[in-house]
Amino acid sequence: MAVNDDRVPELADSSPDIVIRDMYMADLDAVLGIESHSFTTPWSRNAFQTELLENTFATYLVVEFHGKVVAYGGMWIILDEAHVTNIAVHPDYRGHHLGEAIMVGLMARAKHSKVVRMTLEVRRGNLVAQNLYNKLGFVQLGVRRGYYTDTREDAFIMWKDPL
Repeated sequence: MAVNDDRVPELADSSPDIVIRDMYMADLDAVLGIESHSFTTPWSRNAFQTELLENTFATYLVVEFHGKVVAYGGMWIILDEAHVTNIAVHPDYRGHHLGEAIMVGLMARAKHSKVVRMTLEVRRGNLVAQNLYNKLGFVQLGVRRGYYTDTREDAFIMWKDPL
């Protein structure tokens, strides 16, 4: 399906063709494909397996479009805080608010778990993501210098408090 296909909704919950649900082991092939298209140092299958099977703090969601996993996001919930670990949308489906849908889904899940604040890191150069996080009420409160190992790019630390 082409990116500019009229059937791709502007917001995920505006279409019955979009489903946001928990990530399962059976989703890993699709998730790893998205991961490799999105990051220069993608997470391994083992990293995702550990998150799904062993990390009791972890919550991961996927977006399905017509039954195909096209985006995912994850977070750790520790006490009353949530830390977004990663979020990615397959390149063919970017620009249709699916990243926003994942973030809104993660935020809703966090609120349901009595989380009061949420944090994340974002690359200094990732203006699209920064704009999304600002739109959702996150503010930059710090910088991690040289945080990303592939490029030594800085990470902005963003918080939403209260959630």
